[in-house]
Amino acid sequence: MQSTMLKAKLHKARVTHAVLNYEGSCAIDGKLLDLAGLREYEQIDIYNVTNGERFTTYIIRGEDNSGIISVNGAAAHKAGVGDTIIICAYGSYSEAELINFKPRLIYMNPDNTVSHSSNAIPVQVA
Repeated sequence: MQSTMLKAKLHKARVTHAVLNYEGSCAIDGKLLDLAGLREYEQIDIYNVTNGERFTTYIIRGEDNSGIISVNGAAAHKAGVGDTIIICAYGSYSEAELINFKPRLIYMNPDNTVSHSSNAIPVQVA
């Protein structure tokens, strides 16, 4: 049996560009991609904390160390410059792969530098 699991997350990234007349996708700083273990052309879900929009697109590599998070094409209607977003990628894993499975969680500062990283989300208390 395969389970679909959160593979990686960029938590509270800030949109730096929203380019309607650009071939679709989301450009992400290449160094952030490497840190999170994400790949160019990989499918991602974007959750817009600012306006509640949720959508699926794919990654294109942005300039290394630029802090770029550019939402392009039709998706530019769903996120604007300055919006806070969460970018998630998921993967399918076998039971054997899940024994040592840990997602890569990257927490962002408002300027798209890395605040910290983790591989577990704290238990939510009531």
